[in-house]
Amino acid sequence: MGDTPFEPVIGLEIHAQLLTDTKIFCGCATRFGAAPNAHVCPVCLGLPGALPVLNRRAVELGMRAALALSCTVQARSIFARKNYFYPDLPKGYQISQYEHPLATDGEVRYAEDDGERVVRIIRVHLEEDAGKSLHAAGGDADRHTHLDFNRSGVPLIEIVTHPDLRSPAAAAVFFTRLRGILTTIGVNDGNMEEGSLRCDANVSIRPAGESALGVKVEVKNLNSFRFLQRALEYEIHRQTEAVRAGRRVEQETRLWDTAAHRTVSMRSKEDAHDYRYFPEPDLPPVEVSEAWVAEVAAALPELPEARKQRLVRQYGLSAGEAGQLADTGELTAWFEAVSAAAGNAKAAANWVMGEVTRRLNADGEEIGAVGVSPDALGRLIRMVDGGVVSGSAAKTVFERMYGTGRDPAEIVEAEGLAQIGDEGRLREVVTRVVAANDDAVSRFRGGNEGSLGFLVGQVMRETRGRANPRLVNELLRRALADDA
Repeated sequence: MGDTPFEPVIGLEIHAQLLTDTKIFCGCATRFGAAPNAHVCPVCLGLPGALPVLNRRAVELGMRAALALSCTVQARSIFARKNYFYPDLPKGYQISQYEHPLATDGEVRYAEDDGERVVRIIRVHLEEDAGKSLHAAGGDADRHTHLDFNRSGVPLIEIVTHPDLRSPAAAAVFFTRLRGILTTIGVNDGNMEEGSLRCDANVSIRPAGESALGVKVEVKNLNSFRFLQRALEYEIHRQTEAVRAGRRVEQETRLWDTAAHRTVSMRSKEDAHDYRYFPEPDLPPVEVSEAWVAEVAAALPELPEARKQRLVRQYGLSAGEAGQLADTGELTAWFEAVSAAAGNAKAAANWVMGEVTRRLNADGEEIGAVGVSPDALGRLIRMVDGGVVSGSAAKTVFERMYGTGRDPAEIVEAEGLAQIGDEGRLREVVTRVVAANDDAVSRFRGGNEGSLGFLVGQVMRETRGRANPRLVNELLRRALADDA
């Protein structure tokens, strides 16, 4: 198989913590960042005789996610015991769902530059999170591991896709899209650094054009889009090199070593039946009525892909612009408020994606903390469109407005930033600029149109960005033609 081209086959298992106040089977808090083992009780510690009681809110959020992913919510789902032994799993089993999950048969559709993507969802099921092993630092790191059970029992959904992805980049994009859906519907906070959203990737390779699947390797606990893509790139390369060298790819679970930039073997992985699933005897089946499903479906907000398509239709934006503005519901709402105040959707989009986003990124803030109101920015855009202030001067006005509550008209008046539209006054500046820049004038007359931009810039510099750009262009062309 020396030169045989291979294609990767990728499926994902996404674990998303649900935004509940208490754990899935007990009343302990789910808040992140508490002192180790501050939020524990006999139930989440797995003590003998402690009985689980299902959190209704967790079921509702699981249904919410399933419906947003176009899944069919099952009228009856069953919890099971998934038996395996880890130090941070105090019971020696995890309460999960297996043969009868909460929801099945969904899909995520989204547009890319080269067409529509469809990733099918096999199942969405509920389960409890495990605790966390903390490896000691210092000289005894190889002998001591500390256990924090605060996370034990935090409600999760696991979203399992079909192996529909064909590249590491496509997998990262899908994970991004899925995160946007989960955060939009208020099911998950999307905080991958804290581990509330993480991903396992199943990847195999096969000769291009074949339909049979290769040997699957699972890469566990990937908590960033970048790590997912890099881990898959490495793993595909590793498997391809092994097959071309005549070696067998072993079915196993591997981890991504972020320091070494490689996957490392964690354990061999055989069939899932090794987990010895059986129905959880302490929990009855989860019964979901059609009325409850309809109630949850009716409360779903507009999803990111639907928002994007609406912004294209309603405001005449490009797919790229709409995609940026549809990133969150808050950002979309803020843009629409600016657009309504400005009466110019395209300009509103440019400002939100440009100066507003730049300032928020510099401050490390989200759109909810923006230091100017949509109405005030809309009024500033109207001043630009009306020729009251130039685009460059408007950026100065924006900075003066930010965080102060000052009105844009008051700033323009107080600081003398009104656009200069007096032809006689600008003609004097143009004459000086032409006389002082012989080289640029010669290049323009020699056919170099770009030199005109340099001359415009000189006029704008002399007028501190206040000159009317259209009039400057017109006066410069006229002056250069007259002097030729």
